Amino acid sequence: MAVLVIAEHEHGALKGATLNTVTAAVQCGGDVHVLVAGSNTAAAVQAASQIAGVAKVLQADDARLAEQLAEDVAAQVLSIAGHYSHILFPATAHGKNVAPRVAAKLDVAQISDITKVVSPDTFERPIYAGNAIATVQSADQVKVITVRTTGFDAAANGGSAAVESVAVVAGSGKSSFVGREVTKSDRPELTAAKIIVSGGRALGSSEKFNEVLTPLADKLGAALGASRAAVDAGYAPNDWQVGQTGKIVAPQLYVAAGISGAIQHLAGMKDSKVIVAINKDPEAPIFSVADYGLEADLFTAVPELIKAL
Repeated sequence: MAVLVIAEHEHGALKGATLNTVTAAVQCGGDVHVLVAGSNTAAAVQAASQIAGVAKVLQADDARLAEQLAEDVAAQVLSIAGHYSHILFPATAHGKNVAPRVAAKLDVAQISDITKVVSPDTFERPIYAGNAIATVQSADQVKVITVRTTGFDAAANGGSAAVESVAVVAGSGKSSFVGREVTKSDRPELTAAKIIVSGGRALGSSEKFNEVLTPLADKLGAALGASRAAVDAGYAPNDWQVGQTGKIVAPQLYVAAGISGAIQHLAGMKDSKVIVAINKDPEAPIFSVADYGLEADLFTAVPELIKAL
């Protein structure tokens, strides 16, 4: 049996989360097929066909799929689900919206947020905010899985998969697209950024947050993040939140300024390749995961760091 990956894409551009999901799919064994469902998907299909390890790309292209509503994408997946032993989604907002619908219709248990493929029927996933790892074995005929993308390296390019068009399935008609409000930013998207500068409640105000951290992020070409405490206090917008209840990130470099390192925050960033922590509290839990720790007042240390850069 083959393995199906549901591609995540936007305006014709394939998202990086798809590449990590393909890596997980390859480890499940069997041929890997990628479904690209949407409208004007030619560029995304082309990119998907060049991913190493992908044997076939299935293209479902229709105006009805333009907004990729969960009900419509789920119906599309279900129409071909019988050909696959595993159906994998990135554990993103979109993937988490569609996967449960597919699992429910197939009457199987969804396996969520996997970080390792032990064997084709056994997977590892974090529980208790990452404090423990659960090993989950599934006897379901079709395994519906969401993949925590930080747990897998991105698949390389170099493939030459065949492309096949599939019939577009009509959705349930129970939902319709009304509108979307998108936050526009010149910075990299948080979950895809290679460098992230994050601030905590210690910054004291939204003005200080911007005044201190924005120049550092500008110097590094980084995305800006925040702890939940900083977001709750109104110092940073919700979409900057990193942590168990925010975004899970794993950049090449993560700079945490004035973040104590509550377990919920660590769960969202501890897979970062290099972690730099700046905090004046020597007992701050963030130092337990940091590769480099600077015990200093961030209001002194960050401007000095910017000068040095």
